[in-house]
Amino acid sequence: MLLKSLELKGFKTFPDKTVLTFHNGITAVVGPNGSGKSNLCDAVRWVLGEQSARALRCTKMEDVIFGGAPGRKPLGFAEVTLEIDNAGRELPCDADTVSVTRRYYRSGESEYRINNSAVRLRDVNELFMDTGLGRDGYSMIGQGCIDGIVSARSEDRREIFEEAAGITRFRYRKEDAERRLAQAEENLVRLHDILSELEGRVGPLKEQAEKAKRYLALAEEKKRIEIGLWVAMLRKSGRVLREQDDKILIAKNQHDAAGQAVDALEGEIERAFQDSNACAARADAARRSAAGMEEEAAKKDGEISVLRNDMRHNGETAERLRGEIRQNSQMGGNL
Repeated sequence: MLLKSLELKGFKTFPDKTVLTFHNGITAVVGPNGSGKSNLCDAVRWVLGEQSARALRCTKMEDVIFGGAPGRKPLGFAEVTLEIDNAGRELPCDADTVSVTRRYYRSGESEYRINNSAVRLRDVNELFMDTGLGRDGYSMIGQGCIDGIVSARSEDRREIFEEAAGITRFRYRKEDAERRLAQAEENLVRLHDILSELEGRVGPLKEQAEKAKRYLALAEEKKRIEIGLWVAMLRKSGRVLREQDDKILIAKNQHDAAGQAVDALEGEIERAFQDSNACAARADAARRSAAGMEEEAAKKDGEISVLRNDMRHNGETAERLRGEIRQNSQMGGNL
């Protein structure tokens, strides 16, 4: 397992993207005071999951973000990526190269990634467990750490030895199991308390349960009866609907027949109307003819009256002439 590179962006005194590449052997970082050498160590500790701002020589975690400088504005986040050669599979990750990234925003939100996949802080801790590279590992020894180890309590030294021996993972799992066991025991005690409380309510609850059973039985019976009634009503309604459909069909047929009869009557009425019009026309013609005949008759009556007058006059004239003839005859005889 080999540290291949360290990439910083916006972390403390590194506002721009900065990449440090490491090779086999010993790599020394030198520079004047204040050039950022200690910040590189802080970046490694931070990307491995360090949660203590004090351990990073900060007042608060937000201080790891570049805070600005003359001519440079403050940044909104800090990001560090650590790349490790895992060809020997010392890390529990099936990849030749493992990259761990941590990003922190001024809002307090954090992001962790392993090989560009979003993970939890717990996943990062478990990745480096028993490797000595974790945030509490012995691979990073700062000033005064040796004195701290020598003067540390036996429990603290034991943690360092366990990390070196590779049993931290098992201790972590043991502590996790113990925590879950304690939680389960607390839940069990709480369940016992609840059970004790419920035992005093068993009698009333049984009575309520019997009532509930009776209620459910009656409700089921009521539901069954209602369903039967609804089914009967539906059947009756179906019969009524069928009867109404039959009546509607009969009425429709009757309506169609009546419509045909009406059409026939309308035809007859139309023909009768035409006949009536023809009769009226003939009557008008007859009336006009009668009027003409009456006028002709009146004219003939006048002519007859004239002829009668002429005949009477002619008769009178003839009678007068016969009288004259007789008179003349008598006068001739006398002569």
